[in-house]
Amino acid sequence: MSVSVRDALRMAGLYMVLSILWLVLSELVLRGMTDDPLALTVGRQINVVVWVLLSALLIFVSRARLLNFIGIGARLRSEDRERLRMAAAVFDSTLEGVLVTDRNGLIVHVNRAFMRITGYQQEEVIGQRPSKFKSGRHGAPFYQQIYAALAEQGEWSGEIWNRRKSGEIYPQWQTICAIRDDSGALSHYVAVFSDISAIKHTEEELAYLVHHDPLTGLPNRLLFNDRAMQAMAAAQANKRGCALLLLDLDHFQSINDGLGHTIGDQLLKLVGERLREVLGSGVTLARLGGDEFGVLAENCQQVGLAGKLAQSIIERLKEPFCFEGNRLFISVSIGISLFPSDALSAEQLLRNADSALFKAKSNGRACYALYTEELTAHAQQRVETAGELRRALEQQELRVFFQPVHDLFTARMIGVEALVRWQHPQRGLVPPGEFIPIAERTGLIAEIDAWVLHQACRQMVQWQTEGRQLAFVAVNISSRLFSQRDLYRQVADALHDTGLDPAQLELEVTESAVMEDPEVALEQLHRLRELGVTLAIDDFGTGYSSLLRLKRMPVQKLKIDQGFVAGLPHDEDDIAIVRVIIALARSMGMQVHAEGVEQAEQARFLLEQQCQLGQGYWFGRPVPAAELHWG
Repeated sequence: MSVSVRDALRMAGLYMVLSILWLVLSELVLRGMTDDPLALTVGRQINVVVWVLLSALLIFVSRARLLNFIGIGARLRSEDRERLRMAAAVFDSTLEGVLVTDRNGLIVHVNRAFMRITGYQQEEVIGQRPSKFKSGRHGAPFYQQIYAALAEQGEWSGEIWNRRKSGEIYPQWQTICAIRDDSGALSHYVAVFSDISAIKHTEEELAYLVHHDPLTGLPNRLLFNDRAMQAMAAAQANKRGCALLLLDLDHFQSINDGLGHTIGDQLLKLVGERLREVLGSGVTLARLGGDEFGVLAENCQQVGLAGKLAQSIIERLKEPFCFEGNRLFISVSIGISLFPSDALSAEQLLRNADSALFKAKSNGRACYALYTEELTAHAQQRVETAGELRRALEQQELRVFFQPVHDLFTARMIGVEALVRWQHPQRGLVPPGEFIPIAERTGLIAEIDAWVLHQACRQMVQWQTEGRQLAFVAVNISSRLFSQRDLYRQVADALHDTGLDPAQLELEVTESAVMEDPEVALEQLHRLRELGVTLAIDDFGTGYSSLLRLKRMPVQKLKIDQGFVAGLPHDEDDIAIVRVIIALARSMGMQVHAEGVEQAEQARFLLEQQCQLGQGYWFGRPVPAAELHWG
């Protein structure tokens, strides 16, 4: 029996009871009012009419309310149908897969996204259990946890791996909800999930990039340090050693500057591939940054083995790299530090290898050097000196000394060279060999050179005011300052601020600085020459000058490096080189200036070879301006 029939019977019974009560009560009232049969008959008829009227009114009100309720219900049913249509549209068009099961776990409905993600059609899964999609990656405790959460909270969310129809296992982010009816009884389960394969792939790529160099695919510094710590822990547990080699490509910047960063990047990739070939398996190779590579050999317990490995790398990288029409040569410097003899931590091992690398570069590059405790002391001293040198610039601890330059024909001082010295408040006069290389490495040399330039020009003007007769003051220009585009402006400002005649200023540029980028150097030299200053090539003969480029350069003087003067007049090689330089300079109309003249016989030999100028301890040591001898 339906609910509507039961309600109708209930209403009919209620109406019957009310009718009986009305008749009984009305009869009692009439008998209480009169005993006249006629009056009773009339009263009963009136009572019937009144009940009929009341019944009609009740039926009218009930009918009106029923029709109104039916109208509202119809409107509600229409709105419900609209909501159901909207829900069905959302259900089918959502990008997340949706799966609905009954209380027994049998699938009763899926949406289109489910079919797209899993590869199954609707008819293939209806009536099946969701266990059909199990990947096998999760054990029973995992699924028990899901059932427990659904029983206690009615919902579970998390990452789960399932299997597509193709057999591919993939990750999902899934939310499962328990659905209950009006009585609170469990009726269905709804699972909504999304495929997070792309997110997982992105996470893996990011994790890879965090620990690897994107250019070469090698481990980066972060991963290298981590592997170094693991290797050292394993070596310590097994009572064996390991070696860390730090590699730096020599003069790699010149390739970037000359051929471009694209060629430089290609070369780095080829270097990485070649290093892999040399090292093989069982050795960690990493690119630590720029042109620096790291090698961790875990089964290298002896210095000889580490040295042999380093030498094999040096020899292999000497072979040419041929690509994209280029045939490039590169050398490598290597610093070696051993565990546990040199360091007990990865950080210290890397620092020590860096100190050894610095030593290898100082030894002429294209070689390897082993770490010693002395190197740590030197490295620490370099760091301290760099910090103190910055303070020296601020505290005006630097001094300009002047060394006389003599005309070899007249034996008269005709000029001076300005040389920087450091008057340290505790250590006294610091030799230039200690702080100049550090200044060059830290970039402070450009600022120091600019300061010396102004001081030398100012001192030259003061000597002129005092009536001192000097033809020139020479100032060294470091390669770092020479490479700056505004050098022309700095020199012009120094001349303008001090009032020095440009013809009395000589700028000395090393041969190596000129040859770093000959075309740019040529432009720089011409701009400086336009100011009216004299230009000199310092340390001539120590670089790789092209005579064609030398001919195009607006220089007036060649300075013979003291290394060639030291062996005069007995060393046959030095004699031959000096004669060639003098002959070359004279043929090109340049002056020749010899440095490092310390003996009378050296000066005599140079004079015999028609060298015009000489400088060195034989003529005078560098001294402050006030102590310069004018005799």
